Amino acid sequence: MSRIGRAPIEVPAGVEVKINGNVIDVKGPKGSLSREFHPEMQVELGEGVITVTRPSDNKEHRSLHGLTRTLIANMVQGVTVGFTRNLEIVGVGYRAAKQGNKLVLSLGYSHPIEVDPAPGIEIEVTTPTKISVKGIDKELVGQTAANIRDFRRPEPYLGKGVRYEGEKVRRKAGKAGKA
Repeated sequence: MSRIGRAPIEVPAGVEVKINGNVIDVKGPKGSLSREFHPEMQVELGEGVITVTRPSDNKEHRSLHGLTRTLIANMVQGVTVGFTRNLEIVGVGYRAAKQGNKLVLSLGYSHPIEVDPAPGIEIEVTTPTKISVKGIDKELVGQTAANIRDFRRPEPYLGKGVRYEGEKVRRKAGKAGKA
């Protein structure tokens, strides 16, 4: 039995869960999320607890069991607490600014890069070198942060670029001089 899949998901007060076949709707103080799951996974709502069971022990069902449970748990956490992904900008002249709802990045290119956040995503610039991506959908928050990071990934020689907060960049030695 999947250790992750068999763990029950506690539904906090103020969160409303509706199960319509293989579609689950979760509504909470921060917003609402809806997702369609594999039709063979059985999701039951008890007294403030959601449990996920699988019909058999074949490989596909085993792999979907933990996934389904984790996705539902992320939905519940998202509508109650939300998710945040922090990014750091390292490099001389590299900076971020907010213009209205858009994020404007100066990353050493000949032009500034403008990022329009997807609906449900909020981008904050705490300092010119720190960006915070917030939202209720964990997948969308992570993808938005990854897209921002892709504009200028950290390079291994000087470490310049956009990186996740706390990310370790493997540094390489530069050119060796003539002997």
